[in-house]
Amino acid sequence: MTDHKPKNWDPRSDNVQRDQIAAYDSMRQRHSVAFSDYLQWSLFRHNDILRVLHDHETFSNAASRHLSVPNAMDPPEHTHFRRLIEPYFGTKAMATFSPICRNIAEKIVARLPRQGEVEAMSEVGQPFALEIQCAFMGWPANLHQPLREWVNRQQTATLEGDRKALGELALEFDGVIRDLLASRREAGSNAPDDVTTQIMRERVEGQALTDEQIVSILRNWTVGELGTISASIGILMHFLAEHRDIQAQLRDNPELLPAAIDEILRLDAPLITNRRVTTCPVEIGGRHINKGERLTLLWASANRDEAVFEDADTFRLDRNPDDNLLYGSGIHVCPGAPLARMELQYFMEALLANTSLINPLDIQPAVRARYPAGGYERVPLYVIRR
Repeated sequence: MTDHKPKNWDPRSDNVQRDQIAAYDSMRQRHSVAFSDYLQWSLFRHNDILRVLHDHETFSNAASRHLSVPNAMDPPEHTHFRRLIEPYFGTKAMATFSPICRNIAEKIVARLPRQGEVEAMSEVGQPFALEIQCAFMGWPANLHQPLREWVNRQQTATLEGDRKALGELALEFDGVIRDLLASRREAGSNAPDDVTTQIMRERVEGQALTDEQIVSILRNWTVGELGTISASIGILMHFLAEHRDIQAQLRDNPELLPAAIDEILRLDAPLITNRRVTTCPVEIGGRHINKGERLTLLWASANRDEAVFEDADTFRLDRNPDDNLLYGSGIHVCPGAPLARMELQYFMEALLANTSLINPLDIQPAVRARYPAGGYERVPLYVIRR
């Protein structure tokens, strides 16, 4: 039997959900590893999570019941698909997408009121994530609203723990992708030469990708992007509003933005967790864990670990970027990190250059998101645009 005692916490309790970041900080002070029925073994400390990330033989990424390319794969299979995917986020690809990305960021900011209230998640974060992702994938603008409605329904089903609805939503999203593939096949040589079409032409070890593999790749890119980028926008705008001195500093010194964005998202994670499964019995964080057990890696805790980050709750631009696990580490480090960083930098450049004030609304405080979402559900702000 696995050592399931004590059951140290309930990640679904109101105390945790009210402010996930504060709850994980508190847990980290008391436990390196804790067990719950919901998340199984949760890891809170930076050194334990870094160990897991760099030992893929003991801690497998194959923790999903469904095909997930390459997220839930281990070497050598992971290596083959990773080699296929990385060029889509390489220097050449980013240079090609850069002007489109910047234009979308500027258009989103231009929609802000000249002077007035804005809800950063629904009016800025979600539209930005949807428009930027569809543009990157080569998907038509008429998918923006259906995808937005799908995201909202998925969030509701996730919070309610409605497995039946989540299964139906997954099939619905896969159907959208399959329709896009079918339209490109019907167009033949006239199909747009975009990321979606290019993925359809790829081969791995000499074999053409199956539709299931293509759908999995595109689903992982899109669903993950929509959630984390919109969460990141909410976190960044909330932070600027709450820290007027840093808002002014970044307005005057936009060259600081790359480090500042990573630091803000270290403080307040847009992505809360990731999963692994043990391939053999192991000791970690003073706990014995059997083979085949599920681990939950809490990025939102590891990136605030006082053992690694001095004054962990303080915004600092002089930290070692290698310590920041915002995009992971090891062989499974996020391949889309260059795209995400470019999107967020262009958004922040446009936001700071085209506003003179971003303030919180005291009468409507921000509302924290509930697990598994990170960041905020609502971020009411007051803005003045130049």
